[in-house]
Amino acid sequence: MTWTPSSRVVERLGDALTTPPAPDDSRDDGPRSRRWWDQSLSRGAAGVAVLHAARGRPDLARAWLSRAVREDVSAAPGCGLWFGAPAVAFAVQEVGEHRCPETAHALRRAVTAVTRARLAAAAARIDAKTRPTRSEFDLVRGLSGLGAHLLRRSADPHDRALLLGVLTYLVRLTRPLRARDAAGSSAPGWWTNDMPAGAGADAFTGGHADLGAAHGISGPLPLLALSTLHRVQVPGQTEAIERICTWLDLWRRPAATGTWWPQRITLSELLAGQVTAPAGPGRPSWCYGTPGLARAQQLGGIALGDSVRQDHAEHALLQAVTDPAQLGALSDLSLCHGWAGLTATLWCAARDARRPDLRAQLPGLVAHLAGRACVLTAQDPAGLIDGTAGVALTLHTVTTGTTSGWARCLLLV
Repeated sequence: MTWTPSSRVVERLGDALTTPPAPDDSRDDGPRSRRWWDQSLSRGAAGVAVLHAARGRPDLARAWLSRAVREDVSAAPGCGLWFGAPAVAFAVQEVGEHRCPETAHALRRAVTAVTRARLAAAAARIDAKTRPTRSEFDLVRGLSGLGAHLLRRSADPHDRALLLGVLTYLVRLTRPLRARDAAGSSAPGWWTNDMPAGAGADAFTGGHADLGAAHGISGPLPLLALSTLHRVQVPGQTEAIERICTWLDLWRRPAATGTWWPQRITLSELLAGQVTAPAGPGRPSWCYGTPGLARAQQLGGIALGDSVRQDHAEHALLQAVTDPAQLGALSDLSLCHGWAGLTATLWCAARDARRPDLRAQLPGLVAHLAGRACVLTAQDPAGLIDGTAGVALTLHTVTTGTTSGWARCLLLV
C-alpha cells in the first residue's frame, strides 16, 4: 500500500536538505557545537546522509557525509550510536562503504576500540558489584546502540565476535546484582543511580530502573530479540529476554484508555511493588511511551515463540494509536518524541503482527504526519532522530514499503 501525497512531501523535505549549511551557520555555537552537529545521527549531518542514501541520492549523501567527517571523528567516552564514530559509521554503512573505503576502515577501527573498551569497563563494574550508568547499556550512548550497529554487520566474523561480546554482557546485565545499597538484590541488574534530566533529587534517591526504549531496558530487549531472530546467540540469551519481559510484566498497568508502563521505577515504588505516579499513559512516543515499549516486547515475544506475549504487546500498541487523548499529547513530529516515531514504530510492528488491525491504522497516521510536515523548512532541525530527515525518511519508508535498515538505529528492525 502507498500514500502518494506523502511522496510529494518527501521530495519537498529532501530538496530542503540538499546542501549542508556553511560551517559558520548561525545555528552553530563554537567549534565544539559544530563538531557535535556534524557527527550527530540525531540532529545533524550524519543523519541527513542516511535520508539521502535511502532516497537513492548517493551524491547528496556523500556531500553530507563529507560535512560529518570534516573534523576528527569522536571516539571519546561520550560517543555512541547517535554521536561520534559509531553514528558516522552507521551512516557510512547506509551510504555504502565502497563509496568511501578509507573512511569506512578508519571508522570500523574506532568502533572496535570503543566497543572493546566499554565491554572491559562494564565487566569490571559487574565484578565489583556496583551499579551501571544508563550510558553503559542504553541505545543512545551505550552498548545496546553499539550492538545495533554490529548486528547490521554480523555477517563479518570480526563484527560478529564483537556483537557476541555485547550480547554476553547484556546477559550479565539482566542478572541480579548483589550491590551494597538500599535496593540490594531486589533490584534488577540494570538498576542505576543516574539522575534523570530535570528530575527532582528526592524522588530518585536510592536509584531507579529506566523502562524506556532510548535510555532504559527496552533498548537491550530488542537487541537481544533481534539477534536471536538473526541466529546470533550466546548462552543465557533466551533467559535474559525472559527476565526483561517478566520485569516489564510486573510494571504493566491497565487503564480505560489502554495498557501503559511508567517511564521509571523509583526505590520507593520498587519496595512497595506499586507505581505511585502518573495515573495513566503518557504521550505515545517511541522513546518512553507505549509504542517503543510495546514494539520491544513484541520482538521479545516473537524471539521466544510466545504468541500470548506478542498479542499483549500488539494490543497495547493498538490501544495507544487509537486513543485520542494519547495522540493529543504528541507535540512534535520527530522520530524520538513525536508523530514520526509513532508512525515508524507502528509500520515496523504491523509487518510482524499477528493481528491485521494494526496496519489498518497506518493510513490515518501517515496522512496526519504528511499534513503536519508540510510546514517544515530548511530552518528546522535537520537530523534523523530529532529533525526533518527523520520525518522525511519515515514517510519515504511507508510510501515505498521498504526500509534500507535505517530503523535499526531505533532497534525497530
